[in-house]
Amino acid sequence: MILTVALFSLGTVNAFAQEAEAAAATEEVAAVAEEAAAVAETTIEGETMHHVLMQKFLEGGWGWMLPVLLCLVLGLAIAIERILYLSLSSINTKKFIAQVEEALKNGGVEAAKEVCKNTRGPIASIYWQGLDRYDQGLDAVEKAVVSYGSVQTGQMESGLSWIGLFIALAPMLGFMGTVVGMIGAFDAIQAAGDISPTLVAGGIKVALLTTLMGLIAAVILQIFYNYIIAKIDTLVNAMEDASITLMDMLTVYSKK
Repeated sequence: MILTVALFSLGTVNAFAQEAEAAAATEEVAAVAEEAAAVAETTIEGETMHHVLMQKFLEGGWGWMLPVLLCLVLGLAIAIERILYLSLSSINTKKFIAQVEEALKNGGVEAAKEVCKNTRGPIASIYWQGLDRYDQGLDAVEKAVVSYGSVQTGQMESGLSWIGLFIALAPMLGFMGTVVGMIGAFDAIQAAGDISPTLVAGGIKVALLTTLMGLIAAVILQIFYNYIIAKIDTLVNAMEDASITLMDMLTVYSKK
């Protein structure tokens, strides 16, 4: 009887000891998991957007990501140059027209030409071309204004065809990279003889990154392209209104 009680007590103690060890192990695992999660969270928070983008760029592969990046960089360079050009071409049209009209009344055509010469922008250039042909008649002035207006519009639109090319080319290169990546993923599946989720997911992820890069590049360039088109339309409308005003001024001046 005593031996039975002793064995029972020993078994109970061992059971409690095993439960205590299991609980301690569980707590240790939980602590390690929490620590790992904290480290991972700190790493993610510590990563900058630059590092994340660089990592995704490298995962996509240099062969396809680099051409898309070149399309984005070249398109942005042309877009920024156009924006600067158009910004410098914009002037206070009403103030300029008032100065030309005042100079025309007080000093004649030569004084008005001097005002145009000292003013930047396509409107001043059109005015100078028109005033320079005043001695040939109003018809010659009108033809010069129309012709040089077309020249100025062409200069403002210079480079837009390249931006349009990069907008179309960037996603096309991205899609091509995706197709090539998918073909590589299926080749890997065929070589392995088995559909491994890890193998398929990795190949598809790398393939889709090129499409993502191409779409991002196209969206950015499209925004700049539309902004440039809007500025050109504004300048062209101002040029047309100013040209009509110039013809009116010269018609009144010729009657004096």
